Amino acid sequence: MAGRHWLDPLARRLLVATGQLPPLPPAAPTDLAGEADEAVERELLALKLAQNPGLRLRDAAEVRQAAALGWTLDVNLAAAGDWLRLPGCRPDLVDRLIHLQHDGVQWHGPESLAGALQVPPEQVRIWLPVLRFDRREPRPAQVPAPLAINQASEGLLRERLGLGPERCRLLLMERAREPFRDLADLQQRVQLPPDLAERWIGRFHYGAAPGPVLPPAPRPAP
Repeated sequence: MAGRHWLDPLARRLLVATGQLPPLPPAAPTDLAGEADEAVERELLALKLAQNPGLRLRDAAEVRQAAALGWTLDVNLAAAGDWLRLPGCRPDLVDRLIHLQHDGVQWHGPESLAGALQVPPEQVRIWLPVLRFDRREPRPAQVPAPLAINQASEGLLRERLGLGPERCRLLLMERAREPFRDLADLQQRVQLPPDLAERWIGRFHYGAAPGPVLPPAPRPAP
């Protein structure tokens, strides 16, 4: 937690007037020191969010403060970038969520979400202050159809993913050894940097490569 900090009153009034900070509720005369510290931290987070609306939250305390500032995440409609703002929400988890969303899956509570992500319930409880589980009509996909990562040709991989020759060669070599199971497996085996893994969220499906296609059996002579 940061130490105590006060904005200059005039500066704060200007930020409130321009909509960059929400007005703070009037402090009760019996406010405790801990509550005052929370208000200060919330105000600092509001400043950071005003400067960077896509700011990633660092821990459970910032999730609670973001909730107090009115930020919410609609579980059944959220895009990949929204999920990535939550602490501990890795690209491979978001990739799984986006695929399930595209399949029409909806979640009704933290237990079903934790089960879908295969994460401990404690992880979802950290996010819970900002999560909303409203049932929604599925949103039309805004991205191209997923690429069959275990079947796509080298030319298609380079065209769709912008891969250089070395990384494309590594991807093909690893795929020949064993089909990719999911984004986490792909990221580890092809040594993807985190920013590239994030850009690839929801872009592939991982069906195993098909076996050889055999010619039809000859018809018996009449």
